[in-house]
Amino acid sequence: MTIAYLCIVISIFIPICCAGYAKFSTKGYNNRSPREFLSSLEGAGKRANFAQQNFYETFPAFAVGVVVAHLMEAAQWKIDFTAVIYVTGRILYAVFYIADQHMLRSTAWAVAFGAMIALYFIGG
Repeated sequence: MTIAYLCIVISIFIPICCAGYAKFSTKGYNNRSPREFLSSLEGAGKRANFAQQNFYETFPAFAVGVVVAHLMEAAQWKIDFTAVIYVTGRILYAVFYIADQHMLRSTAWAVAFGAMIALYFIGG
């Protein structure tokens, strides 16, 4: 397994951690109605839920990008490096989102997005 493929696996846990933080950020979590509970959150818990939701919007393109870069026979170090940048950016995005650091959050998002897009163009 390449580092980039491992990054896909690691990425699967980012939204799970965000969801866990959101669900247990305040008392009263109701597992019978988790979406209703999450929609009622405020503050850091609400932002953690939003970070989780945003992750699901970018993950498919990242995972496909890793596969495409491999299929285009890009240098393995380039694929691995770019995938690590994406994962690092997404983790920082979640941390900054929860901490309400909007400028750092946007910067982390842009770095991760750029790495994700780069995967489609580093081969050949």
